[in-house]
Amino acid sequence: MKKLDKLILGSFIGPFLLTFIVVDFILLTVNMLKYFDEIFGKGLDFMVYMELISYFLISISPMALPLAVLLSSLMTFGNLGEHFELTAIKSSGISLLRALRPIGIFVIVLSFLAYLSNNYLVPKVNLKTFSLLYDIRMKSPALDIKEGVFYSGIPNYSIKVNKKIDDIRLVDLIIYDHSEGQGNANIILADSGRMEPFFNESYMSMTLYNGISYKESRDKRASYNKPQDFTRTKFSENQIIFNLESFQMNRTSEDQWSNNRSIKNISELKVGLDSMNSEINRMIYTNYASNESSYPFYIRNKKFRIPEAIAQKKAIDDSIRLQKKILRDKQDSIRNARILVESSSRDSSWILNDSKLLDSLSPNQFYSNLELDSSTEEIQNSASQPLIEDSINAAEQKKNVSQTQKRYRSNPNISAVIPNIDYSDSSETKPKLTLPEKPTAFTEAQRTRIDSIIEKGNYRSRAATVALNNSRTLKNSFSRKVLEIDDIEREYRRYQIAWYQKYTTAFACVVMFMIGAPLGAIIKKGGLGMPVLISIIFFIIYYMLTITGEKWGKEGMANPLFGTWFSILVLIPIGLFFLKQARKDARLFEPDTYIEMYKKVKAWLQTKFAKKNKVLLNSK
Repeated sequence: MKKLDKLILGSFIGPFLLTFIVVDFILLTVNMLKYFDEIFGKGLDFMVYMELISYFLISISPMALPLAVLLSSLMTFGNLGEHFELTAIKSSGISLLRALRPIGIFVIVLSFLAYLSNNYLVPKVNLKTFSLLYDIRMKSPALDIKEGVFYSGIPNYSIKVNKKIDDIRLVDLIIYDHSEGQGNANIILADSGRMEPFFNESYMSMTLYNGISYKESRDKRASYNKPQDFTRTKFSENQIIFNLESFQMNRTSEDQWSNNRSIKNISELKVGLDSMNSEINRMIYTNYASNESSYPFYIRNKKFRIPEAIAQKKAIDDSIRLQKKILRDKQDSIRNARILVESSSRDSSWILNDSKLLDSLSPNQFYSNLELDSSTEEIQNSASQPLIEDSINAAEQKKNVSQTQKRYRSNPNISAVIPNIDYSDSSETKPKLTLPEKPTAFTEAQRTRIDSIIEKGNYRSRAATVALNNSRTLKNSFSRKVLEIDDIEREYRRYQIAWYQKYTTAFACVVMFMIGAPLGAIIKKGGLGMPVLISIIFFIIYYMLTITGEKWGKEGMANPLFGTWFSILVLIPIGLFFLKQARKDARLFEPDTYIEMYKKVKAWLQTKFAKKNKVLLNSK
């Protein structure tokens, strides 16, 4: 590495680390303020807060990196320009692009590390953050009984202490016991008491002195009835045990957040996208297949044709699901076989030999053995299969014959449509069925009679009412299914955005460097004044464009890929413009530049108007 590269890179790393720490601290403060009421005031250990802060620091680091790169590159090249070091570099024949190369390589490596962090580290940290935040939210506030105020933090009790000598000794207590669900039926008054936790602060013992206990018993079936009994008890000492489990922070399982897209890497997001795509395709396929019966007039001569792409996708998904089930069954069979071998009560040498044999088998050998066993069973069962099928067919045929005879006896008029049964050969165990001839067409009198029945019975209006009800039901069903598909598609787009964000957040470091470094060379001012102001302006623009593009993608107004990369696509031309101006040593931020530009435009307009007036005078 040349001395120039060391100089430029060394002048960049210091401001970068400083700005990264400052920006990370600012974003951490903003995030902590969101959960201030939920995490503070609950008597948590210091290490719990440190754990939560460390999780927040790691999760917000990808957002802090672009701003840190922008601000540090502005400060670095602003300092080089302010101290005429950049001018000396250019005068020695080194171009601006060559001066940007060491920091550019560093930023590219930093972007790659940011991508790895977004894909592997941040999802795991987000999982732990969600779990810890949930546990803190579920924890009750710290036990803090104040003087003259009713405290209801302990479940089923309301306690008022008029005076506290210290955290243990109490004076003039009133306790309402709501554990029986009878309202304010149980009241305890005491002159003094002591409050002492025990058993790792899981329980609290409150010892009361010189008091009276009032209790009203009511009918449990109707609490609004008048009291049946009233009991008043005086005591010199009374002890109450309170359960403080709600004040302890219990850590829940992290599997509850397994479906959150913030805790998934790219491969897991792709699996989720495939699952949602298959679910959408299944719903559309089911909609085609299940609603065919709702169009009896249409399907009289035609059939619903499911689109070929949907049918093929459904067949592929079913085959994949079947293969997964087969593989899962084989794995379960292997596991059960191992358990059976290990738990067998036979001779130890037999167990040892068979278990070694089972361990020595490869999965393919084990599967082939399983398939051989299953094929052997099929061969053994194939001989008895025809006999079983014949017996079943005979039983079903006898059942159909008996039902036909019963219908014939109950209604002789249907003899034209039932099959004729031939019992000529009594030696046959199965009755022979003779199908009737093809029925002839209706006569004109029969048609007239049927039409009169339809008109007199008002069947047409009834049919219209039934059709209208069916249409309304079908419309409601379609509307519900459309809403379900829209919800899945919205979640599908959010998964896509979470996938693309892992790339855009990392690539934003390169874009911010493309803006910050040339802009610093143009401004030629270092420190924390102008660079900080310009960095904040461009970061706000980047953040607003990012939020706008992601909103377009989530609502389906634009492709999620375009919406996620929208801010990058807008800022890249700005960075290229600043780079072009920096190579020409343009003075974009100097007032004299715009004053000279104004004078030139003014002179040009005056010249143009003078020529125009001269032409008018000559024409007259």
